[in-house]
Amino acid sequence: MTQTADFHDLTDASVFVTGGGAGIGAAISEGFLEQGANVAFIGRTDASGFCDRMQETHGRRPLFLQGDITDIAVLQGAMAQAAKAHGPVRVLVNNAANDQRHTTPEVTEDFWDRMLAVNLKACFFACQAAVAGMQKLGSGSIINMTSISYMMGNSGYPAYTTANAGICGMTRSLAREFGPDGIRVNALAPGWVMTEKQKEQWATPDALAAHLQRQCLKQHLVARDIVGGVMFLASACSTMMTGQTLVIDGGVVGTG
Repeated sequence: MTQTADFHDLTDASVFVTGGGAGIGAAISEGFLEQGANVAFIGRTDASGFCDRMQETHGRRPLFLQGDITDIAVLQGAMAQAAKAHGPVRVLVNNAANDQRHTTPEVTEDFWDRMLAVNLKACFFACQAAVAGMQKLGSGSIINMTSISYMMGNSGYPAYTTANAGICGMTRSLAREFGPDGIRVNALAPGWVMTEKQKEQWATPDALAAHLQRQCLKQHLVARDIVGGVMFLASACSTMMTGQTLVIDGGVVGTG
């Protein structure tokens, strides 16, 4: 990847990313490494190969902490390890998510709880864990990844869209609560990003054509398209922006 802008205040910043070793999360982790940040991330599957590539490409190795974010003790423990290695987390990116397709009749109570655990509950408790260190620093940026899926009123994954909407509500509340501490909390809503997972499972020719027709910009999004927005929200460039949802979707939804 080639960086298109320098965010000098991110140099040596302590950054923590959930799900930072694959898909959009990997692009975000690499974006911060390009800026000279100290990156730690948590993920369920082994990401040592990704870390090796980052070390070779950028001369900086992210700290990979393997674990399941739905285990809150594990998640918050990983964040404590990141703070011990890099200093208090100054930028938190809640990126990990599960957009498994499902219909309302097939949803069980257990499935609902699992979907909300990964898509909303973990996001809240990661924020909770980051706040104390950011208060000591006197500043911080929390970026909660949501999706335009709930803005579009999409069917096919109601537990996921419910969590997406909840993330935006939570973002506004936490921005209000912790603004006096200099902590900014924003959400970022990508459109349909062509990660390997999306291409393998759901990006059929018909679905791709239909979605591209909805976009103003007639090319499919890739993970790198989301990185600039994350860097902006993390940096002093957005110093007076909080409680907002930034949409990067090629022009599918309107926010005005």
